[in-house]
Amino acid sequence: MSTEADGPGGSEKLNENLAKMEDLRGRLVAAMRRRGGHDSALEGPGRELYAKAAAAYVAEMMTNPAKIIEQQVGYWGKALEHFAEANKAMADGMRAPDDDGPDDRRFKNELWRSHPYFNFVKRQYQMNAEAIRGAVSGMQGLEPTDKRRVEFFAQQMIDMASPSNFLATNPDALQRALETEGQSLVRGLENLVRDVEENDGDLLVTLTDKEAFKVGGNLASTEGAVVFRNRMIELIQFAPRTERARETPLLIFPPWINKYYILDLKPENSLIRWIVDQGYTLFVVSWVNPDATYRDIGMEDYVEDGFLKAIDVVRDIAGVRQVNAIGYCIAGTTLALTLALMRRRGIDTVRSATFFTTLTDFSDQGEIGVFLDDDFVSGIEREVGEKGYLHSFFMSRTFSYLRSNDLIYQPAIRSYMLGEAPPAFDLLYWNGDSTNLPARMVVEYLRGLCQRDQFANGEGFEILGETLNIGDVAVPLCAIACEADHIAAWRSSFNGFKKMGSRSKTFILSESGHIAGIVNPPSKKKYGHYTGPSPKKRGRPEEWRASATFNEGSWWGRWEEWVRGRSGKLVDARVPGSGDYPGIAPAPGTYVAADPNH
Repeated sequence: MSTEADGPGGSEKLNENLAKMEDLRGRLVAAMRRRGGHDSALEGPGRELYAKAAAAYVAEMMTNPAKIIEQQVGYWGKALEHFAEANKAMADGMRAPDDDGPDDRRFKNELWRSHPYFNFVKRQYQMNAEAIRGAVSGMQGLEPTDKRRVEFFAQQMIDMASPSNFLATNPDALQRALETEGQSLVRGLENLVRDVEENDGDLLVTLTDKEAFKVGGNLASTEGAVVFRNRMIELIQFAPRTERARETPLLIFPPWINKYYILDLKPENSLIRWIVDQGYTLFVVSWVNPDATYRDIGMEDYVEDGFLKAIDVVRDIAGVRQVNAIGYCIAGTTLALTLALMRRRGIDTVRSATFFTTLTDFSDQGEIGVFLDDDFVSGIEREVGEKGYLHSFFMSRTFSYLRSNDLIYQPAIRSYMLGEAPPAFDLLYWNGDSTNLPARMVVEYLRGLCQRDQFANGEGFEILGETLNIGDVAVPLCAIACEADHIAAWRSSFNGFKKMGSRSKTFILSESGHIAGIVNPPSKKKYGHYTGPSPKKRGRPEEWRASATFNEGSWWGRWEEWVRGRSGKLVDARVPGSGDYPGIAPAPGTYVAADPNH
């Protein structure tokens, strides 16, 4: 195999690369010194959780010592046998012993299987991981929530300790370094320095080539205009693509944790473009990216200046009494609050509502619940109390740790150890384009909804002088949940949906996760969906799933049939920027591009 080291001057190139690495090391140290102070509680679970885990383990040792001894002896026996096999293989210059361990894409390189050293490291890691998981899963005396958190953070430590994450024990990285005379390590260190510098001393792995995309260029390209703007929103009306459109307009509220163009990435997977193509007048809210001046903005501001205002403006522009509304994730939660408020006030300007991957019942928080205990939430409360907002960095990092191998360690290996440039991937570009959250809103949401579950547990969640309950949501409803959703678990989404007071409820369960299950165009013929009876108030999600029917392909068409029946007759298509709401700016607007962090 030819390498760059085969030519003349190979050692000179190596020396040059070593010198470059020394310069980069200095830049890295300087960048890390710029790291701002963050509340320490945001760096990991509180000491109380470790204390509970230690107490449970000690109690287990005292009450059932035989079980602990059996676990330890079993582990010691496996480790000793494995060491003896590997030692013999290395001494004799033989291939590693037969390896029938579990498939793991972190260990695809053949050397993990055949080379005695790498095989020993891998198998020992796998035995260690199995021993830790076994010890944690066998703990008694922990509350279910605490046990789930201990298991999650134990797995985080297991994943972090993988030998593939370290240069000395990663054959791919070592081979690449030898082949390139250290050039791959220089490129990797350049990538690392870039990421630390861009995040002011914090480390957040760049997942995609940021130069490959431009919002308003090859992303968020569906034609339209900003027709209204206030301190909270830009309201975008999209240009018609058909001569006639349904009388009742559609209004989408995307989550303000990220930006709206997840629904308008490329033309071929844009839900926004697809809806317009079906003959609808479509409006989408683009939320402001808040800075410290938004410190006192709360949930009521999102409801009043976001949801209620957008609904009124859309009605004015379209000249109709009612709209059909869609809420995605946290915007779905807040849409439910808005609908409950409107019912309390006797307002019926929403004809139907659709929820995408929405939680309204937080009694079971799913995977994200490991970050919703008092240790993290109190840390967030102190952080936003000092800064005035929650920096987008923390939300990005939190969601990444829910899929740490895919979104942290594997990208870090490719970027920092193999020296590869990040790929051009539109979804990951959007994922990295996250937003800040106002201080007051964060605390209200985490304390009142996530922790206390006030909207669904009967206590009531107070907004704008009204105490709102989930049973107040009474318009015709459709909910789309996603089977593998790690942010809004589908069972939790179902449990909230069934408690709503509407007499007309349609529940659809899509395959895949929080994003891919929603951004699932029919043309791809990729993920299917389940349909079943209207959720019963006493029904269990598992029972609904067992009786549901599987349907090939995307749910988009099925939902469009549902909303079409609530969208009235065909009228002449409406052009943005007419009447009392002239176009302020072309889509995608200005809020989507603003970054108060830089």
